[in-house]
Amino acid sequence: MRTAGASAITRRALADSRARNGSFALLFALVAYANAAAYRSGYPTLQDRIGFAHAFAGNASIRLFYGRPFDLLSVGGYCAWRTGGFLSILAALWGMLAVVRALRAEEDAGRTEVVMAAPLSRRGAYLASLSACAAGAALLWLALLAGMLAGRLALGESAYLALAVLAPAGVFVGVGALAGQLAPTRRLALELSAAALLLALLVRVIADTSSGLQWLDWATPLGWSEQMRAFTGAQPVVLLAPATVSLLALAGAGRIWLTRDVARGLLASSERAAPRAWGLSSPTAQALRGERASFAGWLLASGFFALIIGVISRSVSGVGISSSLRRQLEQVGGISVLRPAGYIGLCFLFFLLAISLFACSQIAAARQEEAQSRLETLLAQPVGRRSWLAGRLLLALLGVIVISLAVGLLAWCGAALAGASVSLSSMLEAGANCVPIAMLFGAIAALAYALVPRASVPFAYGLVAVSFVWQLLSAALSAPRWLRELSPFEHVGLVPAQPLRAGAFVIMLVLAVLLTLVALWRFAQRDLVAA
Repeated sequence: MRTAGASAITRRALADSRARNGSFALLFALVAYANAAAYRSGYPTLQDRIGFAHAFAGNASIRLFYGRPFDLLSVGGYCAWRTGGFLSILAALWGMLAVVRALRAEEDAGRTEVVMAAPLSRRGAYLASLSACAAGAALLWLALLAGMLAGRLALGESAYLALAVLAPAGVFVGVGALAGQLAPTRRLALELSAAALLLALLVRVIADTSSGLQWLDWATPLGWSEQMRAFTGAQPVVLLAPATVSLLALAGAGRIWLTRDVARGLLASSERAAPRAWGLSSPTAQALRGERASFAGWLLASGFFALIIGVISRSVSGVGISSSLRRQLEQVGGISVLRPAGYIGLCFLFFLLAISLFACSQIAAARQEEAQSRLETLLAQPVGRRSWLAGRLLLALLGVIVISLAVGLLAWCGAALAGASVSLSSMLEAGANCVPIAMLFGAIAALAYALVPRASVPFAYGLVAVSFVWQLLSAALSAPRWLRELSPFEHVGLVPAQPLRAGAFVIMLVLAVLLTLVALWRFAQRDLVAA
């Protein structure tokens, strides 16, 4: 009976996390494959690779983004730097989100109390939740390995690099589990875990950009991932550091879990504090109150990467890029990366992706509110269905606009700090250029939510991912133009390297409005669907 109960908890946690795990797995596989394939085709000769290494190996601005490279003359060494440096951060983020969702969010929702009423020990429930996190990590490892094998890298070294990339995930599963025992709410647990991740990233940045402080790499889990040296003289003994920290953190969190009250935390709760009425005046205001941490996370992450891209735009454009790679990049975006504006314009293709995913995430939040039966209680009050969904969509639109303009502004700030000749007006235009396509994908996600609520979240994320991947591959495959234009990304000008395409801008806005109206009408007609 106890074994069956633990198994049920694991299955439920995996079902709840399937959209997040699937999205991260797809991203990991694509990034791993793209880096290997792009380096092999863009730098086919040793001379090309030596030029690339001279241009980038000592560039401190690049190290802000990817860490310190150890070998830029081989495909494996390049992938260990680019894939490992970037995805190790995302792996840590995934670990934090996964464990807080599996532990603290269940307590906040009141489901843990129900589970404890069953013939299942607290230790069994804790281990079952961690088993779901372990299964998710295994999926990411397999996806990363598959991407590298598709990029024609060696099996053994690829498996080791995938392990190095995911090592910080184990550490931050432990950190998130501890934060979930200390904090009385899911939100505070996420804030504590995010603060630990930002500190770890800051320490790695200092270690990688300061000649006399490289030893700090040993003080951060992200540095341990670097020091495992995949494809560049493996040091598997370093794996003992993240393994030990993970086990100690999980053991400490488990001990607290066994002794504290359910739905409580070791830190003082704000229950005795004066009530905060902000955000409780309407359903839309309450949604803003509930999503403000998510907004802040998207804004900070997008703004940080925009600032870094602006800083490195001058040092990247035109140096160390082989002629074959330039031609490939021009096929994807139709622009030249020899100028800072060209490099920034190409990078904004990825901000189009990120902000579109943000719009879909707001529909996912609305679906979660319905799936957890909170919407039934809300709609029992004098609240209309259309007005509720319209408020959520308005909130998503405001978030899209704020993040888009912030990305443009911070990219300009970074470029200005680096002395790149990019105007503020062009960068604000680049930010505004992200709004229509994000609104379009958000409206499609809203329509899917109104029609097929259970399938709406994976459909929305999948559509964005497939459209983006097709945009990248169709140009490289020299697909007919009508096939390339099936992706909405194909219709967006990469400002500031290209002019804003006003016609496509307006058409996307009009389509988004029409689809939103249909979604509002259809949502008012259907029954509510719980999980």
